[in-house]
Amino acid sequence: MKKGDFIWGAVLAFFIAILFIPSTHKIFVSLTSAHPFLIGFVKFFILASMGELLARRLASGKWERPVALGLRATIWGLLGMVFVVIFPIYATGVSSAMEKGLLPFAGSTLAFAFFTSTLMNVCFAPTMMLFHRCTDTFLDLKYGEKKSQIQIKDITAAIDWSGLISFVYLKTIPFFWIPAHTITFLLPAEYRVMMAAMLSIALGAILAFAKRKK
Repeated sequence: MKKGDFIWGAVLAFFIAILFIPSTHKIFVSLTSAHPFLIGFVKFFILASMGELLARRLASGKWERPVALGLRATIWGLLGMVFVVIFPIYATGVSSAMEKGLLPFAGSTLAFAFFTSTLMNVCFAPTMMLFHRCTDTFLDLKYGEKKSQIQIKDITAAIDWSGLISFVYLKTIPFFWIPAHTITFLLPAEYRVMMAAMLSIALGAILAFAKRKK
């Protein structure tokens, strides 16, 4: 165990405590309701960035600070704000489709959760993951390789498309994200924020690790 392991674990334990201690949980839910975008930003800014740090720790055996960590965390925070909107859009849309008979098993909570997770991960997740891969690659080229002029073709040429499609899209979406978000949408709406906060660590770890897999 290294000092960084204890620090990382302590930060995670701090967030878990906030979420599950009744008094702090009530404050967290209240703040989430009053300031959903701000809390969404903070949640992903910290926790998804922790996922990236964890992936580098697992891959290299030591804690490494990514180049442009502040910018990477900010991008995660902005994606967190997007999730604040995306979750209710898909949940409401699936509920409406089930009520109109466009999707089967109307009234089934499990079917609702599964359809919401599947549609969100099939329709939205690939675009979000590609966007993040492009921003990540841009930061690597600009601050890691110190390139002054970066064009779209430079970014697309540097992306590991095989790994993105074969691992991130074809493996993590059906075997991890759809089941994980099915559980998320089985929870009451106020608890989905908590689940998303925990999953954002896995999201950062999987995308960062997959990027380095080759």
